Formats: sequence, C-alpha cells, structure tokens
Amino acid sequence: MMREALQALLSSLGYTVELYESGEAFLERATACRAICLLIDVHLGSSSGIDLARQLVEAGLEFPIMFMTESNGEAERRQALEVGCVGYLQKPLAAKLLSQILARSKIRNRRRD
Repeated sequence: MMREALQALLSSLGYTVELYESGEAFLERATACRAICLLIDVHLGSSSGIDLARQLVEAGLEFPIMFMTESNGEAERRQALEVGCVGYLQKPLAAKLLSQILARSKIRNRRRD
C-alpha cells in the first residue's frame, strides 16, 4: 500500500518509478538498473535497507539513496548517513519535503549512463 502510494506521488511529480517486492528482488536486477535514485525503507521486513545499501556499495553499484523510516533512532540515522544517503525521511512522508530533496539533489527523470 505504501509503495503504491509513493509510486503515485512520485509519478505525479514527473518521476518514472520502478517498484521491487524486496531488497533481494532489487539486488537480483541491480546491475541492470538504470535508476538515478533509490527510495528505500530502513526496515525491509527480513532485511535492513541500510544493509542493502552496503551490499550495493560493496558490489560497486553506487546510487543516490534516500531512506525512509518510522523510527526516530539516532544510531540508525547515523548509519544511513555513513552509507552515503542523500536524504533521511521520517514517516509519514511529507510530499513537499520529498519533492524538495529530489530537486535539491538534481534528481529529475534522468537516466544513469
């Protein structure tokens, strides 16, 4: 439900959106991924979004990443910053804030080369 709502929001802002069922599903296709930004929940069910970001970096696949979370933990926020996130958002997400972070990061429907 949250994924579909985010897809609708980002699409309405002019972004092309791809959804993945899990971090593992994304990792299976990551080398072919042309995304210019990833929006990842810190808590992905069976794994951590921060761990997913670390796995991507270790594989040499560096994407700008924005994390979203319901948690307000400082240790979690620090870990997200250490892995290089461009944004760390608290749920419920504010559409205006998300749009501002994307614009500030100059992430606007570009494709990775």
